[in-house]
Amino acid sequence: MGIRLEVSRVIDAPIERVWKIVSDVDNEPRYWHGTRSIKNINKDGNRISREVTIAFRNSVCKEEVTLEPEKRRIDTNILDGPMIGHKVVTLTDLNGKTRVDVLWDIRLKGMLSMFSSMVKGHIEEGTNDALERISKDAVAINI
Repeated sequence: MGIRLEVSRVIDAPIERVWKIVSDVDNEPRYWHGTRSIKNINKDGNRISREVTIAFRNSVCKEEVTLEPEKRRIDTNILDGPMIGHKVVTLTDLNGKTRVDVLWDIRLKGMLSMFSSMVKGHIEEGTNDALERISKDAVAINI
């Protein structure tokens, strides 16, 4: 059973500030508390292959992240681990403010799939919490 979830938030900061935070994907654990640690395997231009340790049983996910600065979009392809699929973060300029849209389209593997609705709730809460932390920092920083 798949999980599809969309979370949006308008941040009272220019798109450049928000992009500076969300495009620093090595710093994700600061904002996304479900992410424990990141180990980059390879960086090639705007593509990063990495292993991410997540909060669920300290499981490791293999991911390929593509940064699309011209579209203000980050596509995380989750290739292996307890879940597979995509997380896409897209920024939209709203004349001095920024809308952040986060789309999760994932499938839980193995026995974990029995807990899809519970996991969906955790992901939604974690995403809202991450957007709150990103918002606070984006409003506070000067670039």
